[in-house]
Amino acid sequence: MAWVIDTCVLIDIAINDPRFALLSAQKLDELRNNTLIVCPITLIELAPAFNGKVIDIHHFLDAIGVEYHANWQTTDTENTIRTWAAYTSARRAGLTVKRPIADIMIGAFAQERGGLVTRNPADFSAWFPKLTIVNPVS
Repeated sequence: MAWVIDTCVLIDIAINDPRFALLSAQKLDELRNNTLIVCPITLIELAPAFNGKVIDIHHFLDAIGVEYHANWQTTDTENTIRTWAAYTSARRAGLTVKRPIADIMIGAFAQERGGLVTRNPADFSAWFPKLTIVNPVS
């Protein structure tokens, strides 16, 4: 099984967040017998924390043992299209709160790979009910 690591978990570790960094790092250590990867969208979301320096993002991910070379597949696009359409319909009907497209894309990517590690499970579980989600702080 591969675990997709959500951006919030990586930022916790990168900035040494006093509340979440240790818990996030410990959860990644617990899951290390599996493949730990990031969605290509996460690389973009990490850019501000590393002043847009791609090499620094790569060094950070290498240091914590998270793969960043996973390719976006056609099935990722298809899952995103279906989920974004459902989300947009629910949003227009006032049935859900605003979510960024990046979360939908990360969830679709994780759905194809096995599981997701995030501090924000509610952001994903409604749209990806079959996705295995682990919260490092619970």
